[in-house]
Parts: sequence; structure tokens; C-alpha cells
Amino acid sequence: MKKEIINELVGIVGQDWVVSDLSQMQSYLYDETELRIRPIANEDCVVVKPSTAQEVSEVVKLANKHLVPVVPRGGGTGLCGAAIPTSSSIVLSLERLNKIVEFDNKNLMITVEAGVTLEGLLEEMKEHGKLFFPVHPGDEGAQIGGMVVENAGGVRAVKHGIMRSHVKGVEVVLPTGELVNLGGKLIKNNMGYDLLHMMIGSEGTLGIVTKATLKLYAKNPNIGTLLVSFDTAEQAADVVPLILQEGIIPLAIEYMDRETALVSAEHIGQTYPATKGEVDLMFILDEATEDDLYAKCERIVEMCEENGAVDSLIAETSKDQRNLLEIRSNVYTAYKENIVDALDMAVPSASVPSFLKDLKAIAVKYNTESAVVGHIADGNVHNFIMLKDGKVPDYADDMRNEMYAAARKYGGTITAEHGTGKTRMKHMHQQYSPREIEIMKGVKKAFDPNNILNPGTIVD
Repeated sequence: MKKEIINELVGIVGQDWVVSDLSQMQSYLYDETELRIRPIANEDCVVVKPSTAQEVSEVVKLANKHLVPVVPRGGGTGLCGAAIPTSSSIVLSLERLNKIVEFDNKNLMITVEAGVTLEGLLEEMKEHGKLFFPVHPGDEGAQIGGMVVENAGGVRAVKHGIMRSHVKGVEVVLPTGELVNLGGKLIKNNMGYDLLHMMIGSEGTLGIVTKATLKLYAKNPNIGTLLVSFDTAEQAADVVPLILQEGIIPLAIEYMDRETALVSAEHIGQTYPATKGEVDLMFILDEATEDDLYAKCERIVEMCEENGAVDSLIAETSKDQRNLLEIRSNVYTAYKENIVDALDMAVPSASVPSFLKDLKAIAVKYNTESAVVGHIADGNVHNFIMLKDGKVPDYADDMRNEMYAAARKYGGTITAEHGTGKTRMKHMHQQYSPREIEIMKGVKKAFDPNNILNPGTIVD
């Protein structure tokens, strides 16, 4: 990176907040994208850490003047390579924008700076016991700005939806440096094109979110967890829409292959409580009263038994509930060392049984296994392409493409949560027509005429 640019950055944010030594900025060059598929970071970068939106604006204007790419960075928890600089770039970390701006209990909203972590937000919510924020993608080190631009999801989407459902307003630095506010504390706003929702899920390509206003919800005090076992994936998947049709909307419905659950439990030193069956559904419910909670748990068990369930367990204590959730949450970490690629496709929820069957058939075709878990009620399935004899198998690309084709066959998507980033960009043609991709490139050009902001992400 040119000394001139580094000196100008120092003039904007101060000497202490510009990092050009490679040994000190190494951790800013990569995110959590799988080692075997992530792009190689360009090491001719500089990390800058502004503390205000105005400083972010000045950095972006400087980048336009010198035509140097800017790669925004949140908590580094992403899984699609969006935060990895692949050309000589200014890596703009939002970590110092970490203030809770306003808790507005009358409007049931909270406004935070982009660098506030999910953990920090949850800690703040403890001070306001009656309200909560529902989106939880798993890693509490994720920053709110990153969750906005990645349109984060997680286990609670079945009841509360994804990030897009809860972002009411953002402060954004546009790729040309202007600071604007999109949306606000409104339930309805039908004026003009919806630029707010274009920013959500844009993965740092259309603007840098510096502040977000989020919708909050009343907290149900009674929480329960059920683990229901079945002999087949089809039985488990088929019962889910029946439960939803009954008007029972759990906080989460998670699917796990038994072998996958056992591996995860062993990985974290726990004992998995279910012994019968081959697959499990984990239901997490939150209700206003204890009576409602027990009544719905009983009805779920009854419906599952009518549809082939072989066992059911109730996690009655908060410790038991936490243990089950930890087993589900650590599936990825249990397999991580041997994963080539962690897929996160989604299909319409009614197509999940057929989709699971297809995924299993594809794995058998390649004489391998693909561990499967998922947020089954919203059709989001997570599965892995694994190493073979310690190496990336020759069939990895073909297997991935066949799995993507299976998802598309049901009107599904290649990525439901992780994003397109740099790793899925080459698969855009499998989901979108040339004209659709052309329109997306036109949107990018309209926002970012100099292609400054996170180039090579989502579209070329």
C-alpha cells in the first residue's frame, strides 16, 4: 500500500488506528470461510479503524480519490469470503463503532452502532427484561452491522424470520462517501424505491452500515425443549408442516442425523440423551404461560407419535435445554477439521423430505457421507462435503453442483444464510438468468461507479 495513502488514513483516524504491519493485521485478512475454498487474501493491505461514521465517510472518499478498494469488516464470522480482500485494499474495521445509541421502549426499538456485537446487544437487553431481539446466527462475536449486510438467520427464523424482518433503519456510508439514513422508526414506509432493503444482504458491496435500528419484541418467559426421535428422515420432515398447520409455531425446529448428533456430543464431552431411532427433531418453544407451554409440548409429542416417532424426551431444566442446544450448535465445530465445504441450501419447507432423500443419494453416488442438520421448518438444510483420505476429493465440485441442482429443482436457493460472497459468486448462473445478473451488476454500478466497495463480491 502506498505510503501516501497510509499517511492520509493516519490523518483521518490517528496513528494508533492504522495498521500496515503484516504481522499485526494478519487476523483481519480472513474470516471463518472454510480453509479449502476460501480465496487467498492479498497481503498488500492496510487496516483502518475509524471511530465515527464521519471518519468512515472520509476514508471512503479517500479511497475514491486514489481508486483503492475498501473491504468493510465486522466480526469476521462470515462463511462466504465476503470480508477477504483479494486485491490491494483498505480493510475498514467497524470494531470501534461499538456504542448503544438509544433504547426506545415506547417504539420497541433499539439503535446501535455497527460494531456492537451480538453478545453486547444481548447483554444490553438483560437490562430491559421484558423485551428481546430474536435473531441469533450462532456466533455471538458477530457484529450487528455484519448481521445486517449478511441478512443473518439462525435457529429462530421459523417463528421470527431473518434479519431483514427486524431492521427498521440504517445509517450508511455510500460507496461514493455520502452519509445517508435509510428507513427509520416506522412500521410502514412506501415512499420511493426501498433502498433500506437493498442494503440488507448486500455484503458490503452497496454501502457501509455504521448504525442500525432494530425492532424488539416482548419476551415469553416460559421456555421448553423437546427432543423427538424417528426412524427415518422422511418421517421427521413430514410431521413438521402438520405441526405448523395446527397453529403451533415453535421458536425453533432443528433436524439432526443421529450419527451427526453423537459426533457433536462427543466433541464437547456430553452424552446425547436419545438412544432410539436414527434422526431427531429438537423443538424449542417459548410461551406466555406454563399451561400453554405444556399443552403445546403434549400436542407436538402426540402428533409426532401419530406420524412414526419412536421416542420423545423433555429437557425440563435450563441446564438440560442448554446442553441440547450446545450439541446442535457445535455440529459444525465437531466436523470442521475435515470439512471441504459447508453448504447451506434451502428449499420450500414442503420439499424438505424429497430434498433430504436427494442429498443422501448424491452422497452414496460418490461413496461418501454428508452430515446433515438444518432449520427444517424454514427449509434451510446444512450439510458438508468432507475430505477423503485427508485430501479434497476430485469429485468435490461435481458433488456440490449436483446438490445445488437438487435444491434448484425444488425452487430452492444455493445459499440461505451464509451469503454469496466470493466463494459462491461463480455459482450465480445456477440460480439466476443472465438478465437478472446484468440487473444486479447495474445496481452495483449505480451505487458504486468506481467499483470501490468490496469488488469481486456477489457480482464481478
